Amino acid sequence: MVAARGPLRALGRFLDFATHGRFRSGLYPSEPRMTRALLLLQVQDALIQGASHRDIGVGLFGNDHVAAQWDGPSDALRSRVRRLVRDAGKLARGGYRDLLRRAPEKS
Repeated sequence: MVAARGPLRALGRFLDFATHGRFRSGLYPSEPRMTRALLLLQVQDALIQGASHRDIGVGLFGNDHVAAQWDGPSDALRSRVRRLVRDAGKLARGGYRDLLRRAPEKS
C-alpha cells in the first residue's frame, strides 16, 4: 500500500486540477530543504564568478548585516558563510544527487 501513495497522490492532484482548473497550493506542500538548496545554488554561482566570502555574505544577508557582524565579537555570520561555501562545493562535486533523493513521504 505504501508504494501506491505516490501514484494516488498524483492522481488526486490531477483530478483536483481537472475539477478546479488550477493548481491549489494546499496539494503541493513546500519542500523544507528548498530554502537551503537555493542558498547553496546562489553561493555556487557567486563562487564561479570569483566572489569572496564577504561578497557572498553581502549578497545573501545584506551590506548592513555584514558590516555590523562580520568583524564583530562573534564569528557566527562568517561561519555560516563558510559552511554554505563548503556545502556548495559538495553540491557542485556531485552532491546534487542527494537533493534528488527524497525520503519517502509520510501520510
